[in-house]
Amino acid sequence: MTKATKKQGQQQRSAAKLKQLIEQLDHQVRRMGAQSVLTSQAVAARFDLHTTDLECLDLIFMRGQVTAGELAQATGLTSGAVTALIDRLERGGYVVRADDPGDRRRVLVRVNREAIRPIASVYTPMQRRMFKLWSTFSEPQLEVVIDFLKRSTDLAIARTAEVTKGKSSTIKRRPARAPRIQTG
Repeated sequence: MTKATKKQGQQQRSAAKLKQLIEQLDHQVRRMGAQSVLTSQAVAARFDLHTTDLECLDLIFMRGQVTAGELAQATGLTSGAVTALIDRLERGGYVVRADDPGDRRRVLVRVNREAIRPIASVYTPMQRRMFKLWSTFSEPQLEVVIDFLKRSTDLAIARTAEVTKGKSSTIKRRPARAPRIQTG
């Protein structure tokens, strides 16, 4: 066996291993995403919230405050849907609207921290377990994971915007249902 043949064989095995790892990663990311949706649905149902309302409540919490326009942009929801969502969250006591001190035309939406304590208490045991797990990784490993998650999420956000705006040439609507054929 020549050096060139040996090197080519190693490259083929390396490419096959990389492909296998990417497929496993795809599976695990999709599994994590599905579980996140299911967890969100279970928690939302426990508090008689829409799943989207719960996720938007978390977005508001993470950002500190948002305008309706910022929430619409972050979620891809229409301005009317965002207004209805904020109205529901406000009626439930989960958020408050406040005038923007820098611009009287804008209204800021903030989380009512006291009202979300029961929701947070549902997530706390899972968060503790996650923090314990994440603490087993080294700083360089965590930096790679953080970079992976940030870049992957940024790609997902961009794709969501494309889908929402219908600007993708790869998006095809579901074909109309074919008529049933009457037999006999």
